[in-house]
Amino acid sequence: MTKIYAVANQKGGVGKTTTCVNLAASLVATKKRVLLVDLDPQGNATMGSGVDKSALELTIYDVLTDRAAIAECLVLSDSGNFQVLPANGDLTAAEVEMLSLPNKERRLDKALSGVMGQFDYILIDCPPSLNMLTLNALAACHGVIIPMQCEYYALEGLSALVGTINQIHDVLNPALKIEGILRTMYDPRNSLTNDVSAQLHQHFGDRVYRTCIPRNVRLAEAPSYGQPVMVYDRQSKGAISYLALAGEIIRRNELSAAASDDSLNSSVTQ
Repeated sequence: MTKIYAVANQKGGVGKTTTCVNLAASLVATKKRVLLVDLDPQGNATMGSGVDKSALELTIYDVLTDRAAIAECLVLSDSGNFQVLPANGDLTAAEVEMLSLPNKERRLDKALSGVMGQFDYILIDCPPSLNMLTLNALAACHGVIIPMQCEYYALEGLSALVGTINQIHDVLNPALKIEGILRTMYDPRNSLTNDVSAQLHQHFGDRVYRTCIPRNVRLAEAPSYGQPVMVYDRQSKGAISYLALAGEIIRRNELSAAASDDSLNSSVTQ
């Protein structure tokens, strides 16, 4: 079954795009089929995957406004070996156009239904705001991966995001849940980092990923070369951390699937 995850946080600069690109490449390294959906008009995930956003003829804008089928718009990331549904500045216009279209909150959900069987994982890079694009991502996904820095203001932003997720769960997507909280730019030597980390564990328990993404120069350099960090420097701490995150996500899914099977078998035998 295809798993669709939105990578979202209303706060900018927390590592959403970095996580999307590097998690996609790491999942591919474990032999998974991956689609990265760039839902941010800045097109950073597109560029970070080695795709020139200025040279694109078709983008996610064309998919959301019914100008093209999703299969026509996919491009391969040569550096990461995953498929990309790319974005550029044209996507800014989509938000306005979508307001007058039927089922405006489910445009992405409808589009992804056409390629579900082709991928094991679909990752959606959301813009750093709650707008119609983010709403489409949350309506289409099974779970939300929330990258966040362990800072005081990050907790305040997280509280607002959780409220939004709960609202969308009640109104649009009853399958929606917080898949995991990912601590990024992590520095265990910082006492505030440790305090915030402890609070996350207290409130969210095992939904906090064991894997942390450290501050890493190679991780910061890789996007300028249009490469995931595991291609740019496979031995770097950033590459090793994202590979560990991919493994943790896969193990969680396997355990969840096994628990579902056990529950089903138990109900059948009763």
